[in-house]
Amino acid sequence: MKNALRALFSPLLNLFEGGPDEYIYKPSHRTILLVVGVLFAGLGGFGLYMVVTTAQYGASLPVIVFLLAAAVCWIVGFLGTDKAVARIWKSR
Repeated sequence: MKNALRALFSPLLNLFEGGPDEYIYKPSHRTILLVVGVLFAGLGGFGLYMVVTTAQYGASLPVIVFLLAAAVCWIVGFLGTDKAVARIWKSR
């Protein structure tokens, strides 16, 4: 299942996994990345709730940005290699 998801999200993962440069990886980087994804999802969910309840659909751009940021954090955090996680934090 993980290989199928990695193949599906390979265009995104290749952005962070490519290149011959060295990196510094710590397991806490992956944990923090997943927590940041939860925080972005919380902001996006709250924003979505506010957009729907107030019917101010013009404010949906930040909601989309926060939910996309959460998705990137989760995809790289769960499916990415150690190098991808280190590169998202710019740990070189």
